[in-house]
Amino acid sequence: MAAAPRERSPFLGILPLPERNAVVQALRTETVGGLVLLAAAVIALTWANSPWSGAYERIRDFHFGIPALGLDLSVGHWTADGLLALFFLVAGIELKRELVVGELRTPATAALPVIAAVCGMAVPAALYVATAAAGGGSLKGWAVPMATDIAFALAVLAVLSTHLPAALRAFLLTLAVVDDLGAILIIAIFFTSDLDFTALGGAVACLVVFYVLQRFRVRGWWWYVPLGVVTWALMYDSGIHATVAGVAIGLILRTTRDQGETASPAERTSHLIHPFSAGVVVPLFALFAAGVGVSGAALTEVFTRPEPLGVVLGLVVGKTLGIFAGTYLAARFTRARLNPDLAWADVLALAVLAGIGFTVALLIGELSFPDPAMTERVKAAVLIGSVIAAFLATLLIKRRNGIYRRLYEEEERDEDHDGIPDIYQRTAER
Repeated sequence: MAAAPRERSPFLGILPLPERNAVVQALRTETVGGLVLLAAAVIALTWANSPWSGAYERIRDFHFGIPALGLDLSVGHWTADGLLALFFLVAGIELKRELVVGELRTPATAALPVIAAVCGMAVPAALYVATAAAGGGSLKGWAVPMATDIAFALAVLAVLSTHLPAALRAFLLTLAVVDDLGAILIIAIFFTSDLDFTALGGAVACLVVFYVLQRFRVRGWWWYVPLGVVTWALMYDSGIHATVAGVAIGLILRTTRDQGETASPAERTSHLIHPFSAGVVVPLFALFAAGVGVSGAALTEVFTRPEPLGVVLGLVVGKTLGIFAGTYLAARFTRARLNPDLAWADVLALAVLAGIGFTVALLIGELSFPDPAMTERVKAAVLIGSVIAAFLATLLIKRRNGIYRRLYEEEERDEDHDGIPDIYQRTAER
């Protein structure tokens, strides 16, 4: 007698309760930070296009630091190379959590979001290259439209007053985490020049010490904070972008709890740094990175020059095609089946929303084009592409908002007030 076929696993179904709680906590902070990020971007654009734009440029370009250590940087560079390392530290912690206890912990659960994210990076890059090559432009910006800004995307959802089900939010978060990993690898591999192997060796030695301290359960911020600062400084002096130090430390931090621990070192660090990263670090970076001219001539150049046009098409078209096609094909050829309460239109809406690229896209834009004029055009393209993606995603999400609200309310309902949503208790009783 032939064995019965195995039931296909649900895609975008109800998350396990611990995973749901972790996602809700992470995204709550990102949503608040995203709203601050939106405000910072608006202030930057307004200030840079006002009669006081000279003051904006003077503040952004003001240098301070320790020249003897090679750390005499402008305010703009301190936010991009210094403070943004904390953003990547949080990204490293989130990636480690996903690899150890989250969606990426097993090949079966990781396959679909990873394939979708990889396609969502490859297609925008290919579309940029095709556009730039067709117009005789520079191919240096191929990596600009690859990354999704989760905070900006969540801020759009908050402004819309929509409530995506936890599974959709988790899928968006996983896409952004894999995007961040791709961006980190790209920054480390393709934007490294004039390596100082002595400084790099020192940074690696500091990371080894960091790992040993974690391995032997050494506690106390006085060990880790100075060591982290030294690691960052050595990484910067080595020629590798200093934000790589942040993600390396995040990946080293232990994410599992020992017996008797209420939180792991990674959880404690994220709890302390994530609000500061989302609410201060990223908005400050946006304040000094998003201040670009938006005159009629500048906007025209975004759509007439191949490099910025490639960025816009990569974010709006490439992200959508890559993520949706990758998700559909992965589900088609694996055992995953779409949650019957949702439709492929919901995946399309998320794919369009993922075209909002801001923080990492602006950073890679600065690294790709040293020429200030081209940097300004590419930054304007990132802003315009993100706004277009947000507008299109708004139209798609609003069409389905009634369904999202019903599913969200069902997930959140807790009529016995025991802190556990009723839907999980009903599932356990079956």
